[in-house]
Amino acid sequence: MLQETEEKLRVHSSQYLHLLEAALYIVVGVLLSAAAITVLFDATGILWRGISNRTLSGYGVQVLDQLLLVLVLVEILHTVRISIRAQEILIEPFLIVGLIASVRRLLVITMQAAKLTEEGHSSADTVSAFRNSMIELGLLGVLVLVFVLSIYLLRRATFREKPGEQ
Repeated sequence: MLQETEEKLRVHSSQYLHLLEAALYIVVGVLLSAAAITVLFDATGILWRGISNRTLSGYGVQVLDQLLLVLVLVEILHTVRISIRAQEILIEPFLIVGLIASVRRLLVITMQAAKLTEEGHSSADTVSAFRNSMIELGLLGVLVLVFVLSIYLLRRATFREKPGEQ
């Protein structure tokens, strides 16, 4: 009798926690969607300002940064959706989010460094900022390689685990 009650309590607790987990994933998904839409509207506004001022190249870095942020948010949303459907957390979507975020930062730093060199200032602050940008670019390059290698190895291991396929 006591074991049956304990088992029912475990089953019901598990079901309630599963529902709570699903509800939290849904709330996170809604908030991610709202954030992505907001950033997309901001990017549209920046692009419009660049077009109307006829200085699109000046706003290009900001637009690219915002659009890549939208891509990161959408990929995180995709990861949440997969987690809800699979009822487990998968590693590969998080690696892809990290890869996109790293590439985003690489592009932004590259464009900022290009602006520094175009301006032609050779003050100590500019030289220091450029050197720091190059160090960050190197580290991000290594990070991108690590992400790509991790995704490759994960896919290769997943392919080998499938029964009957070799």
